[in-house]
Parts: sequence; structure tokens; C-alpha cells
Amino acid sequence: MNLAELAGRKIREFGEYVTLIFEDNEYTNVQMHEQSKRFAGGLKRLGIKPDDKVMVLMPNCPEVLISYPAIWRLGAIIVPVLFLLEAHEVSYIAADSEAAAIITSPEFLYKVQEARRNAPSLRHVIIVGDEQHPDTILFNRLVEEPEPVNSIYPTKDDDVAALLYTSGTTGRPKGVMLAHKNLHAQAINTKNTAGDADRGDVSLVVLPLSHSYGLGLLVSGYVSDRTGRAVLLRWFNLEEVFRAIEKYKVANMAGVPTMFIYMLHYPEADKYDTTSVQTWLVGAAPMPLEKLREFEQKFGGVMHVAYGLTEAAPGVAAQRDSDPRKPGSVGTAMAGVEVKIFDENDGELPPNSVGEIVCRGDNIMLGYYKMPEDTEKTLRGGWLHTGDMGYLDEDGHLFIVERKKDLIIRGGFNIYPKDVEDVLYLHPAVAEAAVVGKADETMGEEVMAYVTLKPGAVAKAEELIAHCQSRLAKYKCPRRVEFLDAMPKTPIGKIQKKELRKLAAQQG
Repeated sequence: MNLAELAGRKIREFGEYVTLIFEDNEYTNVQMHEQSKRFAGGLKRLGIKPDDKVMVLMPNCPEVLISYPAIWRLGAIIVPVLFLLEAHEVSYIAADSEAAAIITSPEFLYKVQEARRNAPSLRHVIIVGDEQHPDTILFNRLVEEPEPVNSIYPTKDDDVAALLYTSGTTGRPKGVMLAHKNLHAQAINTKNTAGDADRGDVSLVVLPLSHSYGLGLLVSGYVSDRTGRAVLLRWFNLEEVFRAIEKYKVANMAGVPTMFIYMLHYPEADKYDTTSVQTWLVGAAPMPLEKLREFEQKFGGVMHVAYGLTEAAPGVAAQRDSDPRKPGSVGTAMAGVEVKIFDENDGELPPNSVGEIVCRGDNIMLGYYKMPEDTEKTLRGGWLHTGDMGYLDEDGHLFIVERKKDLIIRGGFNIYPKDVEDVLYLHPAVAEAAVVGKADETMGEEVMAYVTLKPGAVAKAEELIAHCQSRLAKYKCPRRVEFLDAMPKTPIGKIQKKELRKLAAQQG
């Protein structure tokens, strides 16, 4: 199948309806579909053909939602790129993917220049907006293409639909190859996991559509049994988030923990009505339990925790309405996904035993682009080895403990940073916390905590250490606490422990 088929199917089933609201403008599904077919005609005239890679480097906007199905319609492959990446990262992705074209905004042209020098395959730069720039093609001119592409290239299920590059937290970025069947399976899994739950028909989309999380939500919308509307924000902006929730009576919002923590501490939050929200979906990183409870109490609705990764397109586990809520759990395996816990020899572990989380299903990636050894290692035995540590309880509920590389071994004892972070979040002054290991000649590693404080809050390192010692075994407690104005984060908002470990190594 080809994912470009899905939009047409939904039009045939439901007819025309408003599907998108962006900057207070409404767009119907038929308008978006027709523009996408014309844009495909423009791309075809440029010479874009099956299996060509087309980079999309833009903040959230309707043009992204027009571009993706247009690229698929031609049998080409989308390479979504977070606009927050640095120029050298964009250049690396362009060269590694051998992209034939890039669709971007004028403000990011300076990032594209380096890519043009380093990626000889990059033939076309397509610019959104009305201002012409040298050696570029206007997006709108291509959308005005008089000959739309009405046919859809007959891709096979295992043909690559998207090449998404990981953030490179464990080395250079890897290109994750997601097939048409992977993204379709993820959408069906999401639909079947949700079941008949009525979550309302207005969703707020703040996650980057260039991230696996945002892309997964996009494709899920194509297979939904409802005619929902998406309120799309260009990027995460606190005032705009609250304004949109109140104005459009948003029922659902998906985000990462950092977004929800920022919302919780936003001083103007009480000015807005958030009672329309039924569900807050949090994924991409662990949500501290104390913050989750505080958020629900303040804003209402129910926060559902999910777990996934780019290599799984991205859904692995999620909380269901019908399941009992277990504090700290990310729910059970999504429909269509099998989850197990393996030891270091790839043997299955019994319930409540900590090991590596592995999974399999039709949503699992084909592999890493041009990296056969890494692919074989990660997909060995037919299971995706996530690199995350966790356990399944006797009821099949999944609990995330830590990433393998984040484990701290102090004097022979294993310390999971999340255990310490959860306790730090209980302190009323703490806004964000991250714990890493610091090399120590005697103990091998020592526990080091980095903390940001809530606006106007005051706390001392000794106070936070004592707070931990009152709730944890002493060997788990941080020996040192450092305060930061802001945590180093990935473009999507995940705390970068790699950078904190570097900082710890530099500090005496």
C-alpha cells in the first residue's frame, strides 16, 4: 500500500469537512488533498521520482501536511528534519540521505547553504512564502501546477516511506527507515488501542510533525473513524497553547513532559479555561509521577502516559481507559505490539525482573539506513532491542526504569537515576531534575544531580541531598547537587544527559 491513499479514502467515507485550523484559518480535507495532488505535479515536473529523498525542514504549518502525501504519491521518501537542528546537522542528513530536494522556509536558508555544498545530490531548494530567493523555487508556484498527479505510485508494503534521523545521543545520527506498512500499522495499533473511547473531536497539535511522535499522530488521523479537527501550532508557545485550548475547546493534546511542566509553572495559566480537555497524552520521555498528579489537579482531564521510540514508528505501550491506573506504569503493550523483557543474553525474564525492553510487530522499522551492522545488532532475533531498561508486572503493565547507558554503578550497586529524580521532584522547589553518574576513583561512579528551580523558589544543595536521604537508601542519594538556569535539551524537549555527563566530567 501507499500512505497517500489514506486521505482519499477518508474523503470518500466522510465527504468534505474542516480538518485543520492554523493561525485561525480553516482548511478542509478536500482543499488539502487537492493542493497535495497539484504539489505532487510540481515535484514531478522537477524530476522527483520513486525512491528519491525529499527533506522537509519547516516548523508546523499546512505546507508540511500538503508535502508529505505529495511526496508519497510519487513513490518518493520523506526525510523530516527538525528545524531547530544546527546547520552542520542539516548538512549531515542531506549528505547521508542523498536527498534530491529540500522544502524549507526563508529563515532557514542559511542552514541549507552548507547542505548544498556538502550534498551534491541536492538539486532543488523549495521555499514556502511569496519572496523569491536566488536558486530556489517557490512552493506556491508548484502548488499552482496545472496538472495534478491523480494516480498514486504502487509502492510495496516494505518500501520506505520516511527516513527519520535519531538525535544522535549515542553517536552520530542514524537514519531510521520506516516503511509504508510500519506507519500504517502504527496508526491501526493506535486506533485499536483506543477502542471506542470518545475523546472529543478537537486536538491540539504542538509536537513537531518532523518528529516520529508527531508523524505517528498525523498518520493516525488518516485512519480514525471520526472527522476530527486539528488545531496546529507552528511551535510550542505557552500563551498560544492556552489561548487555543480555550478558544477552540480542545479535547486532546499530546506532548512531551517538558511541555507539560512548563504549562504547570506558567504564571498566566489561571487566566485560561482548560476544562474542555479530556485527555493529555504524554510520551517521548518519562513524566515524573508527582508532576503528573499536580498537572491533573490543576488543569483537569486525565493524563495518559505512553512509551515508544522512533524505531517503533513510534508506539510500543500506552495506558488504556479500561486498565487500572498503576503509578509509574506506561500502560500495557499497544494492540499489534508484543513486548518482553530480556536479560543480557537475550533470555526472557519473568515478571517484575528488570532487563532490556524488546518488542516486535508490523510497526517496527526496516532498519538503519546504510548501517547493516547496527541494524543487525538492534533487530537481532527478530526483536527490536530498545536500549531501555524496565520490567513487566504480573498483569503485563510496563514500567520504565532507565536507559542502559544512564545506569549508574556505584561501588558495585546499580542505581537507576529515575528513582532519584522521582524523589527530587517531590521537593516543592524543584521544577526539573536530572541525575547522572560522575567518575570516581574509589566508588567507580558517584551520583550527581542537576536541578532547575521553580520561578521564585529557593533551595540549597544540602537541603535537596537531605530530602533524598529521608526517602532513599543512602547509597542512592546524590553526593552533589548543581543548580542550572535551564537543562540542555534536544529540539523536542528531552533532557540531554549526554551533555550533563560532559558537564559533570568538567566539574571538579
